[in-house]
Amino acid sequence: MEYDALVLAGGGSTRFGGVDKAMLVLDGVTMLDRVLAATEDAASTVVVGPVRTTYRPVSWTVENPPSGGPVAGIAAGLAHGSAPIVAVFSCDLPWLTKDDVTLLVSGLGDHDGHGLRDTEGHEQHLATAYRRTELAAAIRRVGDPRDKSVRRTLAGLDLTWSEPTRAGHDVDTWADLDD
Repeated sequence: MEYDALVLAGGGSTRFGGVDKAMLVLDGVTMLDRVLAATEDAASTVVVGPVRTTYRPVSWTVENPPSGGPVAGIAAGLAHGSAPIVAVFSCDLPWLTKDDVTLLVSGLGDHDGHGLRDTEGHEQHLATAYRRTELAAAIRRVGDPRDKSVRRTLAGLDLTWSEPTRAGHDVDTWADLDD
């Protein structure tokens, strides 16, 4: 099933003391490139954030104005691509694989989205495959997307979730890299 990848990589990494989380290297590969490798089968890929060097070509965009949060980033990224499914990922998912992305896209069924749960069972809205039309409608309903809550913005969507998996574990602190 054809999908577009939308990767959010514009955050301030405040819990990392401002270090660019997307460019943190784990086992010789940046976290951003790990997500880009997992999504390399996408029809198109857009990264929302400042342009960086990546192992494969992608499109780049930023929310306007910059630093508007993940909902604003999703809104900016939705202007790219045209596949009926948009797989949205934060750049801090170093254990995400192609197989995980395939399972998300193929597991969508009749639902609006199918996402990963982390190892503790938390639903990861920024590790989810969505129907483009439903995701875009949710973003429109929120109005100005700047600084809006992802969970509240997407609360009206019919979402299903994977069994808990390490692939859904995002890296928010230095300690998360030790897991």
